[in-house]
Amino acid sequence: MKILVIRRDNIGDLVCTLPLIRRLREQYPQAWIGALVTRYNAEVLQGSPDLDAVFSYTKAKHLAAGESALGAMWARLRQLWQLRQMKLDLVLLPASGSQASARRMARLVGAKRVIAQDDVTSDPAALHEVPRAANLLRALDLPVTDLPAARIVPRAGLLAVAQEKLGPGPVLGLHISARKPSQRWPAERFVELIRRQHATDPALRFPLFWAPGASDNPLHPGDDAKAQQIIAACAGLPLTPMPTHELSELIAGLAACSRVLCSDGGHMHLAAALGKPIVCLFGKSDAARWHPWGVPYQLLQPASREVGEVTVEEVEAALAALPDVLG
Repeated sequence: MKILVIRRDNIGDLVCTLPLIRRLREQYPQAWIGALVTRYNAEVLQGSPDLDAVFSYTKAKHLAAGESALGAMWARLRQLWQLRQMKLDLVLLPASGSQASARRMARLVGAKRVIAQDDVTSDPAALHEVPRAANLLRALDLPVTDLPAARIVPRAGLLAVAQEKLGPGPVLGLHISARKPSQRWPAERFVELIRRQHATDPALRFPLFWAPGASDNPLHPGDDAKAQQIIAACAGLPLTPMPTHELSELIAGLAACSRVLCSDGGHMHLAAALGKPIVCLFGKSDAARWHPWGVPYQLLQPASREVGEVTVEEVEAALAALPDVLG
């Protein structure tokens, strides 16, 4: 059997689809299983033992300098034609909603059967995105309970570089970026936390992750200024700047951590898929749907839904409640 999973949305959404893909591999060990995702997210699937092939395409909003929309569209059509030649048995569309573009792709690849999330009776008890995505397994009479954890595989060379940069021992990864303003923890709180954690455990090291770039970049806003504020205030402390220009660098850096502190976002789901205990800060997000899956975590969400109101003391208590997993 030849199965293709199409997921076109964000990093976190794709990570939350990985337990579904693992379940498919468990149930169909001899099947050919592929995934079609955006180029922006494809690194999440690099080296996956559950997939035989990964296909990716570029959305217009993700075009790099010098790339044309017409060229990207032509490349996408060529790829869909290539998939059509494979004579696929089944295409799965695990995202919720109408999924008009994904359905159009499914028609173009000519699969014998297409199952979309909207084609399956929803389970009101499935609150998290992982069981929501896996719900379409019901149409195949496959189990949707006891779903496995997500898993991603860091690139070995990049992981070795990150581990060498950070050295042996406990590592608390700090990711300071968040797309939504309500999810952003202030720079001065990160500084205070680093100082206090260092005073408690001088062996603890702090890789600082952020989205590179200027905050006023309309396409990809970054946190260079916030990162530099933290770095300058933590001079002399074991803080390692780790701007991640590529998704592969972020995955490898998170894999080298023992624990991770971050706001809700794609990076949080990546850390979970790497098996890292997490303290996650939630603002105006649905914690029941998007909390870390399959790992120990402590979730802090103030009544105001503003992460800026979370105190350093609350984060320290949450960190103390986590187990360590050495990178």
